[in-house]
Amino acid sequence: MSTLSSVLNPIETAQGLPNDCYVNPEMHIREADELFGAGWAAIGFGIDVEKPGCVYPVEFMGRPLLLTRTAEGAVKVFENVCRHRGMILVDEPKRLAGPITCPYHAWAYSLDGELKKTPHIGGPNIHNDDRVNCSELSLNEIRSAVWRDVVFVNLSGTGPDFDEFIAPLKQRWQEFEKPIYWGGADSLFSLDVKCNWKLAVENYCEAYHLPFIHPGLNSYSRLEDHYNILEDNSYAGQGTLVYNPQISDDGRSFPSYQGIDKKWDTAAEYCALFPNVLLGVHKDHSFAIVLLPKGQERTEERVSLYYTDPNVSEDSYADMRKVNARMWKDIFIEDIGVVEGMQRGRHAAGYDGGKFSPVMDNPTHHFHKWVASALS
Repeated sequence: MSTLSSVLNPIETAQGLPNDCYVNPEMHIREADELFGAGWAAIGFGIDVEKPGCVYPVEFMGRPLLLTRTAEGAVKVFENVCRHRGMILVDEPKRLAGPITCPYHAWAYSLDGELKKTPHIGGPNIHNDDRVNCSELSLNEIRSAVWRDVVFVNLSGTGPDFDEFIAPLKQRWQEFEKPIYWGGADSLFSLDVKCNWKLAVENYCEAYHLPFIHPGLNSYSRLEDHYNILEDNSYAGQGTLVYNPQISDDGRSFPSYQGIDKKWDTAAEYCALFPNVLLGVHKDHSFAIVLLPKGQERTEERVSLYYTDPNVSEDSYADMRKVNARMWKDIFIEDIGVVEGMQRGRHAAGYDGGKFSPVMDNPTHHFHKWVASALS
């Protein structure tokens, strides 16, 4: 991987990440530790465990994880593994009426992860054994945090404080540090894309492709209306000065946040928070995309939309929510052919990682540098 050093050059002389970063299975294993495990990465949404008692299993970078919503309303993340014989505890999302119960020998855990029941552990009808200390056999909890409904984990347990990690983007979007409200079932969808997760990040970061891939979006938010966003070792993206789609033919609009800068009347920003969260903010709604790598050449993109007012979930807004979700889904679908084409191109032995436009590709180069630095 000596070619990683050329990625760190100034953009005028830099090359992009080498092909191994996209097609070599060994690199996927390495990324699990060095890009996803060492710091904070996203695995899902708070709405995946919308109510107390809900559990949601996630296979993330080869590790079985489990999101829970406790009786007090807290979101927790555990290894989805019984402490007895290593059986997977939950294999599908559900809302439990009782404890998390292992399907093998019925050891049972609270939603806080505490071991509560050990049936027949001391023999038939003997449910306790002094030689087994249940207080030492809680589920293995994963360090986690929730921001803008995105559930983050630090798999290594040795990363920085979450507040430190999230501070740069949180500060940039301080005006949007207000309650957000999920739009409901029609505001959540997934896309299965045949590409390495990094290509989804790269494509999202930049506006360079708008005139060619998103003609509808470019008709009202043109390339020349966009600007680059860069933040060291944290995020990169782009913003627009003229965001103003037509959601309703009769002039209705979603409620907007009060007390935010007037620039947001027509502006919007889209940032990739490294490694695997794509975020968009607008005056009246926001969205989050969690990228779940499913191997070196496949990515699941989970998209969730949020609004500024809980009333938007009511029937009176149903048609507008549907239009908005469909608009964003169509835009994200337009990107699939591009990222899948780049993935196929990464099998070209003579491709050297590519050249950057010193003007248009700054966000993509910024992300490449973050990857190269972490892997060097």
